[in-house]
Amino acid sequence: MKNYVITVNGTAYDVTVEESGEGAAPAPKAAPKAAPAPKKAAAPAAGGTPINAPMRGTIVEVKVKVGDKVTNGTVVAVLEAMKMENDIVCDKDGTVAAVLVNKGDAIETGAAVITIN
Repeated sequence: MKNYVITVNGTAYDVTVEESGEGAAPAPKAAPKAAPAPKKAAAPAAGGTPINAPMRGTIVEVKVKVGDKVTNGTVVAVLEAMKMENDIVCDKDGTVAAVLVNKGDAIETGAAVITIN
């Protein structure tokens, strides 16, 4: 047993702590998992034109799939950055060749979101 004097708000308390014979301190808790690293700018599919993220953030919605026809101004994905949702739009007409991100992905500025042919 160990005796301690603990003062709380100016009042002294005499405290006795009894050690159990079962071992020392309880096992430490596992550390929380680290957030996944943001995706870097990916190389576009062969012959495809990439549509890139204008800023870093998290993809909250992917609005196209491979084979979809897109035109200049079509919203292809929604990116959340600084608690605001931002549309990622095509800057030319074409067909979606590859979708390079998924909902929930953290991406960096300039990362390819889709490629179009």
